Amino acid sequence: MGEVTVSEEFTTNISAPRLFKALVLDVDNLLPKIVPQAIKSIEIVEGNGGPGTIKRMNFAEGSEFKQVKHKIDALDEKNMSYAYTLIEGDALMDKLEKISYELKLESGPDGGTKGKTSSTYYTKPGVEIKEEEIKAGKEKAAGVFKAVEAYLLANPEAYA
Repeated sequence: MGEVTVSEEFTTNISAPRLFKALVLDVDNLLPKIVPQAIKSIEIVEGNGGPGTIKRMNFAEGSEFKQVKHKIDALDEKNMSYAYTLIEGDALMDKLEKISYELKLESGPDGGTKGKTSSTYYTKPGVEIKEEEIKAGKEKAAGVFKAVEAYLLANPEAYA
């Protein structure tokens, strides 16, 4: 099994606690509401929402994928960090064993957020993942982030 890790840093004018609430703590409710054309629902399959919890994300009709399952590895509200692993679903494209994600948010000096993300792709034996495939996944994730960011900017009272 091979692994490829991609890391990125980002900034936004939205406060870190507010962004963490929307992007991590209430994402199950928020995403189907603000991007229904992409995500139909997110539901807990097993667990209580903390580490060890397994969630299923169901994609909207006409989407490239039907569903994925992920397991929460770590959730630290105080330090605004979150880690989860995509463990099942057609987004693994029969090429990947799993994909692990980490997110860490920090309050920036201007009241906004400095964030870091890391994604590690674990390929099945004998499989190489192409840079274009990683880039396509990153673009989808960036689209979701931009939708959450736009929602929070348009609704300053949300998650305040």
